[in-house]
Amino acid sequence: MPTTVLVRAEVNPTEDEAKVRAAVTNLTGSSVFRRSKEGRRVLLVQEGDRGLLSNLRTLLRRERILDAARKMIHRGMEGGTVTFCMNKQVAFAGHASFCRPTGESPMGPITFCITDDDPYSLIEWLATRTVDGIPVD
Repeated sequence: MPTTVLVRAEVNPTEDEAKVRAAVTNLTGSSVFRRSKEGRRVLLVQEGDRGLLSNLRTLLRRERILDAARKMIHRGMEGGTVTFCMNKQVAFAGHASFCRPTGESPMGPITFCITDDDPYSLIEWLATRTVDGIPVD
């Protein structure tokens, strides 16, 4: 089974949808969204393959947070699924910061849900190990 990536971000009533779109785009590199409503909630959704993770992979290296990213991503692994959340406000500013699903991102997180036959290999690709802060690719 190929890698499938689902990215979701809620647009709160007090938020500018264009800014939420920009935050997600900063992480994924894609500006293609599906807008859905769940009751009164508006969600922006992106679906795709590993390509949706390329921008995030680059950000993690640029920010030099690969080791922390590995820990956070591993925590969200269950079977062949990996789920993690990113801070929406930090993403809008063009940076990467992991957060919990509730409480750490006041406007709500950007949630990544990734399905892969070999999640360990996926994590190794996304947030490779480092030695003295240098990625070991």
